[in-house]
Amino acid sequence: MSNVDYVDDTNNVDGFHGNLENPLRNSDELLDDDIFMDANLANAEVGASESNEGTHFDQLDESYKIDGWEDIGKTEFLNIVDVDIKRYHFSDLGVAFDFYNAFAKSKGFSGRKSKTRKHNGIINRQNFVCCREGFRRKKADNMHTRKQEPRAETRCGCKAKVQVSFDVVSGRWIVSKFSDLHNHDLLPPIFTAMLPGHRKIPAADIEQINIMRKGGLGTAHIFATLSSQSGGHHNVPFLPRDLYNQVAQQCRRLKGDASAALQFLRKMKSIDPVMVIRYEVDRFHSIKNLFWCDGISQMDYQLFGDVLAFDATYKKNKYHCPLVVFSGVNNHNRTVVFAAALVCDESEQTYIWLLKSLLEAMKGKAPILVITDGALSMKNAIEKIFPNAHHRLCAWHLIRNATSNVGNPRFTSQFKKCMLGDYEVGVFRSKWDRMVEEFDVQDKQWIIDMYDNRHSWATAHIRGKFFAGFRTTSRCEGLHSVIAKYVKSRYNLRDFVEHFDRCVAYIRFKDSLADFECAHGVPVMQTHLLSLEKSAANLYTREVFFLFRPIIIRSGSMKVLDCIDVGSYMLYIVVKYGSPNDTWQVSFCDLPMEFTCSCMRMESFGIPCEHILSVLVTLDICELPKCLVLDRWTKNVKQQIQDTRGFTWDCLKSTQYWCLMDWFRLVATLSAGKDDRFRSMRDWAINTVDKMKADDIASAVASSSAIPATHTDPRDPPIRRRAKDRAGQRCSICRELGHNKTTCPDRSKYDRGSHERHSLLTDDDAYEAMWDEEEDFIYEEDEGECAVNSSSKSSRDQDMEIDDSNYEFGNEDDGANEIN
Repeated sequence: MSNVDYVDDTNNVDGFHGNLENPLRNSDELLDDDIFMDANLANAEVGASESNEGTHFDQLDESYKIDGWEDIGKTEFLNIVDVDIKRYHFSDLGVAFDFYNAFAKSKGFSGRKSKTRKHNGIINRQNFVCCREGFRRKKADNMHTRKQEPRAETRCGCKAKVQVSFDVVSGRWIVSKFSDLHNHDLLPPIFTAMLPGHRKIPAADIEQINIMRKGGLGTAHIFATLSSQSGGHHNVPFLPRDLYNQVAQQCRRLKGDASAALQFLRKMKSIDPVMVIRYEVDRFHSIKNLFWCDGISQMDYQLFGDVLAFDATYKKNKYHCPLVVFSGVNNHNRTVVFAAALVCDESEQTYIWLLKSLLEAMKGKAPILVITDGALSMKNAIEKIFPNAHHRLCAWHLIRNATSNVGNPRFTSQFKKCMLGDYEVGVFRSKWDRMVEEFDVQDKQWIIDMYDNRHSWATAHIRGKFFAGFRTTSRCEGLHSVIAKYVKSRYNLRDFVEHFDRCVAYIRFKDSLADFECAHGVPVMQTHLLSLEKSAANLYTREVFFLFRPIIIRSGSMKVLDCIDVGSYMLYIVVKYGSPNDTWQVSFCDLPMEFTCSCMRMESFGIPCEHILSVLVTLDICELPKCLVLDRWTKNVKQQIQDTRGFTWDCLKSTQYWCLMDWFRLVATLSAGKDDRFRSMRDWAINTVDKMKADDIASAVASSSAIPATHTDPRDPPIRRRAKDRAGQRCSICRELGHNKTTCPDRSKYDRGSHERHSLLTDDDAYEAMWDEEEDFIYEEDEGECAVNSSSKSSRDQDMEIDDSNYEFGNEDDGANEIN
């Protein structure tokens, strides 16, 4: 017996209770011994010298032969007696355990693997016991210091078991011992399926779960969907806990988060060869900055990259790395994504690297105008990388800064008018001087700096520079709100990149719908200038046409007062009906045809103003001249650069999956219950699956050998915890620094007597307190949040709102390594 090893698994009493927390681990452990099955069959003669202690039968009953799940399914376990159990024989050890576990399910308990006996390293005997066999090991932890309630005791020393042994002569596993005596109550059938030994997620369900996760469904919604498909929660062969463990198990299988993210991007690049992927690493070889831009984004930039907006947002991934999205506006007046990046910080060097990567990815094309929130690091990087681009500051942030630096609502209102007013430079200067003198703020450094940088924010100094309707970074904020629907703060890098790609695919899908609307049907004409209106409807996209039509209507209130022949061009003096003091000068050159207006709306927005339209009516021109139609606003602008791949649905794989599921479900329905048809379809399915797996392995090996070896992928970035700086925060209740109204010690007094508190404050104090409360909710940038609740805007929010209906196109409702 020296060559015989006994392995006792019964002392591992914590295994079962650990499986309650992670029931999927139990299913994996139940299959641990499968690796010995082939060895047992191949080395059957090795154990010939070892006695099976009376377990050998001279002749096995073929009617009790169990070779797989087909035979197990035909067995009537409710009618089996103890004598019948010892007559069964099995093809391998795994089938034997499946048989016992199915028997246990019919009786109201579950089985698990226990002691094994080996000969020369080969298992020739094993015990299967009740799940409640043994006792829980007493832990040394003091129960008095334990914070969490311990799990209930489930082990009670049950002696029910079955012993199977390998029969050398027949080469099969036979039942040598059997005991069905339990010292506990057996569970009814409704509860038996909830035991860990009977819970298992089928491979088909795992594939369906992965598809739903890629679609953005949460784990709870996935389980609800599976329950609905199965006809109820009781028909799902696993619990929500198993589903969460399955998802966590798949995440743990990833070798590295950064490596998995790069692998996903490389897979995208294999489909899109022009895609650009760049990243930086730090001295610890951890990924520092990651930049990517696909081929469609590059084509969009070539058409609509004249105006660029970008901003950083936090809390979009578990590493708290800022997300920087480069965006613009396309011919449908919708936000379009040019590129995206995950960065370690918002330093000047980081933005310089990002802008360089963007410039190289876009074949050296620089934007005409760049709009940001005014961060100094962004400003310095733009000046170095895009020296010829005009940098415009966000109007909303400037109004917010005016409020925080001056603190007078009347000054904020006057500052807003000076910033957004369409004045001449001299008129702007006089209004600015009068405002500064009225509020006595000429000595404030912020006022001095703002006037020095007036070319970056004042409309009077920006007139004539094309900015496609951009005045604020609200498009960026709207885009961030759309991204928030697809990515969560707990996502790792790989999941973030995948779901961000889904978000971009959705944005492009909406653009495709807009293209379809433009190609299908014509808007109903509503003005008296039908020829001009039809011409605009045929040229412009639907959204831009709806913005141009009010200009046609306003042109009816304009009239040409005088016409002066200058020689090379004609100068028309246009006035508004009822306002003779408001005049505009429109110059017209015949060869080549060219129109310019003193309001410079055409140069700023790319759409002719009502003054030019009044001159067109005077000249009896019935169609918009080409010089007044900017290509970027037209329907056919994308025909200049064609994508050979065309538009592909993001859910193509899911559609194919569900199509095959419908057919195979029908095949299963027609084949179940008919033995010949079942065997035929089963054999065909097994052969087909084996062939497909072999083909996939061969293609994977071929593709991996074709890819040149690269350097080692970087490691995961560290998880950064952004410190909450409360030092500069003022409480809206007690007006003290260092905390907010939520953590204020006087909050209880405030709740009881809020009306008395407001009565003791002056108007200015009450106004500032109201604004502080709104600031805590609306824009907590120091804490990494930036959210706007449009349903709870205060009067000051309304004062800060920028009405660009007469000027810009408005905002949407929706919101140094290179991989070659």
